[in-house]
Amino acid sequence: MELLSNIIIGLIAALHLYFLWFEMFAWETTGRKIFRQLPKEIFPKTKVLAANQGLYNGFLVAGLVWSLVITDPVWADKVALFFLTCVLIAGIFGAITASKKIFYVQGLPALIGIILKLLF
Repeated sequence: MELLSNIIIGLIAALHLYFLWFEMFAWETTGRKIFRQLPKEIFPKTKVLAANQGLYNGFLVAGLVWSLVITDPVWADKVALFFLTCVLIAGIFGAITASKKIFYVQGLPALIGIILKLLF
């Protein structure tokens, strides 16, 4: 089960690395495709805001990857739980304020990771 937990963490980290990439470097191209409901003229105006959000996603990636390379299992679990909880809270907040889909894409995988960490 530890392997499954680490795979989930790795997938969540990869997902947030993708968020970092399109928010920081492809906001006006990929961002438009992802957020089709927003008017096209808003993307140049919000590029800096999106980049800032992408940077925060990068911090989540760093913490999740860090939890995978820590050799002390107790410390690794605590770091993983902290960053998974951050992702879960972001997913819940996004679902409440923007779209319920955010919970399924971001929050639910984090919740599964937390459950796996706590159970095994």
